[in-house]
Amino acid sequence: MEGVEIMEKKFWFQKSVLVTGGSGLLGSWLVDMLIEKGATVTVMMRDKVPSSRLYEIDGWKKTNVARGELENYYDIERTINEYEIDTVFHLGAQTIVGTANRSPISTFKANIEGTWNVLEACRNAKLVKKIVIASSDKAYGDQEKLPYDENTPLQGRHPYDVSKSCADLIAQSYHHTYAMPICIARCGNIYGPGDLNFNRIVPGTIRSIVTGERPQIRSDGTYVRDYIYVKDVVDAYVTLTENMERKEIIGEAFNFSTKNKITVLELVKIVLKEMKSKLEPVILSEANAEIKKQYLSSEKAKKLLGWEAKYTIEHGLRETIPWYLNYIKNERTA
Repeated sequence: MEGVEIMEKKFWFQKSVLVTGGSGLLGSWLVDMLIEKGATVTVMMRDKVPSSRLYEIDGWKKTNVARGELENYYDIERTINEYEIDTVFHLGAQTIVGTANRSPISTFKANIEGTWNVLEACRNAKLVKKIVIASSDKAYGDQEKLPYDENTPLQGRHPYDVSKSCADLIAQSYHHTYAMPICIARCGNIYGPGDLNFNRIVPGTIRSIVTGERPQIRSDGTYVRDYIYVKDVVDAYVTLTENMERKEIIGEAFNFSTKNKITVLELVKIVLKEMKSKLEPVILSEANAEIKKQYLSSEKAKKLLGWEAKYTIEHGLRETIPWYLNYIKNERTA
């Protein structure tokens, strides 16, 4: 195992990497891992989010910060050229379904235009050797056949889902038309320490329990989802990129999943159990424009990349809950 770790560090050592969306949940953990492996990391950010986990990590002091917007092509072009980027992780996006429903145009601009700007800047820069695009299980839309595999059609119907379908297809177009070194990662619902979107079920439930309020479930509780711990996702992205040295991997899309599909109500009950709370959830049944059942098959990733998720829901939550307890404590003190 020691030999494998040395090879991985050699792969990333002094490699110039751009991460869009670095202040988000996945971005902060990916930046942390890349710095640990010896990469030179540049983060492109629109807004400074002081409470982001990104500012907690030791590697933050070694990270370049480029200010810019995904919607501005020249911000991206400047960043890629001036920092001589070799590898791009495009994670930046508007990621909240409710926000997309309320404001579809801003979501389309960030997620669709933002993606073609990143890809066009990479095409024109001539320096970039690897590009990983963050897609989602939402790109598949609503399907009768489950689980989704990589051959399932991309057919989003609602604003957020459509934005992910479009971004995914644009990435495929750039690969097939310009032979660009692109791979696409499609994950389920990512959770873990550092997610500050408290309208998401895991952080929202934890905060409700801490404040003594009954956790609220917007749907009827029966919606089925595929929840994956952020450390598994970081491992997936890193593994995928390292395998892009192989020609048969370039241009491919991969699902990354835990195989552990559960309902929203079941997830909330697990959080309640892990936090030893006797509160009962409130079922609002208000969710609309959302898919009822959605989960992925990651057999392709297992077969071609040798990747499998390592964390169970319980294991992931046991690492996640203490972070939120500390965050909420500091929030109250402030």
